[in-house]
Amino acid sequence: MSSPPRFTHGVTERFLRYVVIDTQSDPVSPTSPSTEKQKNLGRVLADELRAIGIHDAHLDEYGYVYATIPANTDKRVPVICFCSHMDTSPDVTGQDVKPQIVRNYRGGDIVLPADPTQIIRAAEHPALRDQIGNDIITTDGTTLLGADNKAGVAEIMDAAHFLVHHPEIRHGAIKILFTPDEEIGRGVDKADLKKLGADFAYTVDGESAGSIEDETFSADGAVITIEGVSTHPGYAKGKMEHAIKIAAAIVDRLPKDTCSPETTEGKQGFLHPIGISGALEKATLGFIVRDFTEQGLKEKEALLESIVKQVMKDFPRSSYRLEIKPQYRNMKEVIDRHPQVIDNAMEAIRRAGLNPVKSSIRGGTDGSRLSFMGLPCPNIFAGEHAFHSRLEWVSVQDMEKAMQTIVHLAMIWEERA
Repeated sequence: MSSPPRFTHGVTERFLRYVVIDTQSDPVSPTSPSTEKQKNLGRVLADELRAIGIHDAHLDEYGYVYATIPANTDKRVPVICFCSHMDTSPDVTGQDVKPQIVRNYRGGDIVLPADPTQIIRAAEHPALRDQIGNDIITTDGTTLLGADNKAGVAEIMDAAHFLVHHPEIRHGAIKILFTPDEEIGRGVDKADLKKLGADFAYTVDGESAGSIEDETFSADGAVITIEGVSTHPGYAKGKMEHAIKIAAAIVDRLPKDTCSPETTEGKQGFLHPIGISGALEKATLGFIVRDFTEQGLKEKEALLESIVKQVMKDFPRSSYRLEIKPQYRNMKEVIDRHPQVIDNAMEAIRRAGLNPVKSSIRGGTDGSRLSFMGLPCPNIFAGEHAFHSRLEWVSVQDMEKAMQTIVHLAMIWEERA
């Protein structure tokens, strides 16, 4: 094993630069990327990568940033990619982000300065217990922070800078990929894996320091289209069958105590309505369906259709159509075939001074789809917490540990080649 590197860090400064660039994605936009403003960060990253000596760094027309740190060893080492997404969630505004640093956190609640009703409560954020003495970065309470996933972006960038400036650290070829539109499920739609040329990858998009995630939900989308019966409301008795009311009845019959995000945890899946629209004659209901197994997905989709059929009995002249569209699948199926990907990551986490914790994601990452596209890709921690909300936070020290884990991973793949 090589002697441990002596780390220097610029990850906080990078992170603070990146979060003020608005990169919110847009689920209703048909373009790639869904918002042009995501390219503003992409241009900054490509310029910074070239400035540190990574000559092939570039932003493509679809908003992806590609770069290569060349190998500096004679060994034949698998090509490893580190990947993070540049966009932020559409759920909360990402415009005019004003990051704050709580130095030497001593415990207790954190009141956000621009909106004192926004409070990161220690009782509701147990991960804060591990942050005593650390420096916590939050927003001012009016926006999200964007640690999901600009923490990962900053950590990869800082690791790249460190590797380029420390040629004594031996490693194989390292690929860097920054993606747009992950938050709206399109993060790898236009990714060119042939151009990327990696054998294995890691998304840097996880939560608590030390965590590595080798399993995600499997996911489908479901759309129910209801055709009602329209007539003049003044003469509607016995004739009208209102599509909106049919849709409302379907939602009302969903399980109350199970099978929803607000009633499940761990390995439990759910049926989750995400949209309802329409008028008297026609209405549409959108759902996401989540489970860790294919069988679990099928059971929830069968439950949904049985509810629809029961409701439709009360509206005999109306009709419905149910469409199921696969979204992504549990990456564990692929990653389990390549145990070295997890083994190396767990050793890197140990060398960064942390206890590795393997866990499952109640969601998906770019790594879910990359794995099934032929690039096995678990998820390692970035330190982000309370994502998609104004209470989002990350600690400086966790970001530094993530950067160190990336560097150790590069070393370990070379050592074990």
